[in-house]
Amino acid sequence: MRYQISGKQIDIGDALQTHVKAELGEGVKKYAERPTEAVVIFSKSGHEFVCEATVHLSTGLTASAKAHSTDIYGAFDSCNEKMEKQLRRYKRRLKDHHKDRAEPVEFLGASSYILASDSDSDAQEPETLQPMIIAEMQTKIATLSVGEAVMQMEISGAPVLVFRNEGKDGVNVVYRREDGNIGWIDP
Repeated sequence: MRYQISGKQIDIGDALQTHVKAELGEGVKKYAERPTEAVVIFSKSGHEFVCEATVHLSTGLTASAKAHSTDIYGAFDSCNEKMEKQLRRYKRRLKDHHKDRAEPVEFLGASSYILASDSDSDAQEPETLQPMIIAEMQTKIATLSVGEAVMQMEISGAPVLVFRNEGKDGVNVVYRREDGNIGWIDP
């Protein structure tokens, strides 16, 4: 597994990197088959350290976790516990969904845009109804079943997931509703 361990405006020592590689590698390999890459980012928010970890699996699924603590090692340990809990919870589902899948998840290229918010122009009427594009990025849309999409959304902690439905070959959306249930949009 490849590791990318970095800090946002803080120095990450060799001891912490060794600790992260040992603990994260052991926990992820216990619950997930063939992890390919782990990205761990440390930052500081006020008096607390923040640890964000993302693990990419060879099946195409991604698990992520985030934790805060006053100690940088404590932040990582809490984040690692959350990651292990997610992977342990979905281990059976991961194996069941991908047992029949002979090849990894396919990805379709797409563009992603960040649009300016209207909060800056409270008193002034906009000149056009066309929103201003701040940034354009490339993103990937996975080809999944609905069950795999729901699982991916829950593992990654995302509120919404856009995916290509392998059963109908169209673009679908799953999202977390305000009542706690999961919604599915199938155009």
